[in-house]
Amino acid sequence: MQPPMSPKVGSKSAHRFRLFSPILAGATLRERLVACIGALVSIGLTGLISGYLFGQGPHLPLIVAPMGASAVLLFAVPASPLAQPWSIIGGNTISALMGIIAAYFIPDPIIAIGVGVSLAIGAMSFTRCLHPPGGAAALTAVLGGPVVASWGFLFPFVPVGLNSCILVGLGLVFHKLSRRNYPHVAPKPAENMHQTIDPPSSLRVGFREEDVDAALEAAHETFDIDRGDLSRLLRQVELRAIIRTNAGIDCADIMSRDVIGISEDDSPDHARRLLLKHNIRTLPVTDEEGRLIGTVGLRELFEATERIRPVLSEPAIASASDPALSLLPVLTDGRTHAVIIVDAGHRILGLISQTDLLSAVARLLPTDLAAVPTAA
Repeated sequence: MQPPMSPKVGSKSAHRFRLFSPILAGATLRERLVACIGALVSIGLTGLISGYLFGQGPHLPLIVAPMGASAVLLFAVPASPLAQPWSIIGGNTISALMGIIAAYFIPDPIIAIGVGVSLAIGAMSFTRCLHPPGGAAALTAVLGGPVVASWGFLFPFVPVGLNSCILVGLGLVFHKLSRRNYPHVAPKPAENMHQTIDPPSSLRVGFREEDVDAALEAAHETFDIDRGDLSRLLRQVELRAIIRTNAGIDCADIMSRDVIGISEDDSPDHARRLLLKHNIRTLPVTDEEGRLIGTVGLRELFEATERIRPVLSEPAIASASDPALSLLPVLTDGRTHAVIIVDAGHRILGLISQTDLLSAVARLLPTDLAAVPTAA
């Protein structure tokens, strides 16, 4: 029996698949539509505001061409290090300045354009504002003709710097309204919550930061992603692989169903007694209608006087159908001792403690220990 035939290279189906596949990872249709709308609004308003401030006429361009390329980065890949506010403003302005300098000292335009772009790359690299449209800003400064020449060394600031500032300001507002994370800040490495020199428990197995550095060095390439984002992505890949290979265990399978909890009207003394009596570290707290509003432990109760409500912690929650192993990052962060399982109405269905998850993980280990070598 022959195996099913796969699309041949060069076939129409293979070509169609490549045509509609996103070039960038995570580039969904929604993200592309948001980028189109953002560029439409922001470029239009940048030109409108610049024209209002300085008027329209041959004495000053309404908006310089590199702003179009900046808008592509700002709205299509806002997480890129090349699309951050300082990269856009500093990259375009400094590059235009390098172009003006090259044009001023080098009369031959052929030589000036090469020197201008080269100086722009070097200057952006040293000032940590590398931005690809900066190369176009440098060329514009060299080949801009009489209009650019008439503004001289003011051109990098008006209109290039002005356009860049307006575009970034509009981008900040747009990303805020569309609930996108901008400026993008790479997450900090996990810290040991116990204030010791040991690395956090989640970082003691698997790859280490030096492994990431070694892999990047071995690749001999530069990638358009922050190193912190790369580490976070790799750890997510590890977690998803673990969940996929052990997808048969849901939270409902391992959660404790007889949950010890309290009401927001109970006293701190009552909460302390429950924690000590049942030898637990986390108490779910509910409102008058039985909905989860927070959790409390001995650390929070240390500061409580008469009421529990002011010292509540934000609860870690999950649904009963979630994979149990998806709770690994939460229950190993050094702060969270239990995840509360809730329904759609935020009512408590169960609770998964660190012990519950550890027991589930232990059941996944190989049972044939005879094959495991032991020390002599």
